[in-house]
Amino acid sequence: MAQSHLSELDAAQEFAGFASNPAPLLVAQFERIAREEMQALPFYHATMPIVAECTLFEGQWLGCVLTPWMLSVVLLPGPDQLWPVRSNSDRLALQLPCGNMTFMVGELPESGQLLSCSLMSPLDPHLGAGEGRALVSSTLKMLLSLPVQQGAGGVDLGRRRLFGARRGQPA
Repeated sequence: MAQSHLSELDAAQEFAGFASNPAPLLVAQFERIAREEMQALPFYHATMPIVAECTLFEGQWLGCVLTPWMLSVVLLPGPDQLWPVRSNSDRLALQLPCGNMTFMVGELPESGQLLSCSLMSPLDPHLGAGEGRALVSSTLKMLLSLPVQQGAGGVDLGRRRLFGARRGQPA
């Protein structure tokens, strides 16, 4: 009997992954958040669309999300995965092909917990809608790319360097 209780407890502390690409669900949730909570904020970029792209990476959904207030990398459990429930705002350092990134545990009403790493918040006010859409695809490709240069201290692909290189500044 005690063993059954432990199994129920373990099940309550885990959540299942997404069988299919969660990008449409992310877009729908962020559209709702934009309408209900964000539009009145001074840094809200009204002409920026909400865009999400996700791809499977090592069995998990790695994605990039653009909203009128931020650009973030997200990670969600993939098909057949069970993730432990974590405390919101916990931080996890993860290694991606582009280098190490620190993610924060967050939660959305319909999709549950996810890991996110903010790349730009608030958005550059001069960023156009077309540039924003292209930035989502480019960022996702860069996340999955191996670094081409390694400095004396190892690979340094922090957020500033990542976007410095995008603007044509030296990396």
